[in-house]
Amino acid sequence: MAEYKALLSVFSKDRVGLISLVTGFLFDKGVNLGDTSFAVLDKGGEFTSVIEVPADIAEAELVDGLRSLEGMEDADIDVRRFAFEDANTPPTEITHRIRCEGQDQPGVLARLSEVFINFDANIVYLRSDQVEIGGEKKFITLFSVYIPAGRTDNCLAALDNTASALGQTLTSETSDLI
Repeated sequence: MAEYKALLSVFSKDRVGLISLVTGFLFDKGVNLGDTSFAVLDKGGEFTSVIEVPADIAEAELVDGLRSLEGMEDADIDVRRFAFEDANTPPTEITHRIRCEGQDQPGVLARLSEVFINFDANIVYLRSDQVEIGGEKKFITLFSVYIPAGRTDNCLAALDNTASALGQTLTSETSDLI
């Protein structure tokens, strides 16, 4: 059976059972999940997945079906066909996991992420949280990255220098996957 790949994005009020509701509907429609993530963002839950959809199901049918589910009438739902099938992309093998923590301030994520460009490193996964610890707002960022062999030490040193200048503490470890 022919199929197409699409990106599904669902942003809804977070609640228990949200992932089960969405994935159960997709299973019933014969949709296969690929790379998938879920995150609580403030009071909302964001579900994102690369999906393989049977060719006889239109994007609008999926959106309408998801929106008809209990509690999903106000959700932001989008299904977009992939246009990157033959695109060259940077490596996605995770070689290092990096954690930066420090006082929250504008520009922290921008400055930290710029360092990777200079070393041809690719951010494969990123998570940032703004948390309150002891009455003080902290910004914690977790990076899962690919750093090319031979560039690791210099990349991590440059990242540590940038993090220190921003009042951040940096820790890193080699991924168990390499």
